[in-house]
Amino acid sequence: MTDTADRVTRFAADLMDSAAAEGARQSRSAKQQLDHWARVGRAVSSQQSAARRKVEAALAGDTPLRDLTSEEGVVFNAEISAAIEESLARGNYGAALAARGVTTVALDDNGDIVQYRPDGSTSVLVSQQ
Repeated sequence: MTDTADRVTRFAADLMDSAAAEGARQSRSAKQQLDHWARVGRAVSSQQSAARRKVEAALAGDTPLRDLTSEEGVVFNAEISAAIEESLARGNYGAALAARGVTTVALDDNGDIVQYRPDGSTSVLVSQQ
């Protein structure tokens, strides 16, 4: 393996926490654990075996889940879990609910509880000050 310079990047807090916990069990730093997971994921993702094609077909809905082996099922579940987490991280659920006419309540950057109405108006329900 070639020595290359690290690049600054951001990871989700839950991944960093998991990497720190798993890294401690494996005698690795959080960074080393993230590197390990990335390399394993890259190796699995790059495999174009029949098993990988079968998992990809199941992800596309072209192969029934019952046709997967237990190992293929583990990969399928990991792919689905990662896709859900990525989708949740990107979603703007307040805007989606406002478009449906739903009023929401959330914490703002100051820690205040704020009501967000579909018309775009807001009101502070509980202030931290």
